[in-house]
Amino acid sequence: MINLRSEPKVEVKSINLMSKKELLEISRREWNEDIGIFDSLIIIPTNRVHDSGYTTMDFIAVKDNLPIKRLSGCSDVLHLNGIGGYGQWSGSIPTSRPVYSWNIDCLKKSKLLHIWCIGKRFKVGEALSSFELFIVE
Repeated sequence: MINLRSEPKVEVKSINLMSKKELLEISRREWNEDIGIFDSLIIIPTNRVHDSGYTTMDFIAVKDNLPIKRLSGCSDVLHLNGIGGYGQWSGSIPTSRPVYSWNIDCLKKSKLLHIWCIGKRFKVGEALSSFELFIVE
């Protein structure tokens, strides 16, 4: 039997028009779930204090100005392009770091910080104490 009723349409707003409350309702990924490639990240301070003494952060992956998934919630550090800024590597530590144009702005309605890198897209590591954001070349 074919269901002819249409599914209710969920309005998806631009991140700049969403409140912090709306952004916190975005579903959370599993700690090691691969959510694919995205183009920016929203930083959300939490009310939890990490063992380091710093407040933890949660993050939302964004693609085309639309929220995809919440990513962490337990991290006290955000490493841009991985720990040390070398990107994703294995073996010997690279001898140089590429130069990127990182940018941060503040979203209009939620007042949360939004980070992106001109002309680059991202993927993330696992949701651990140190959260790694990697540039995808």
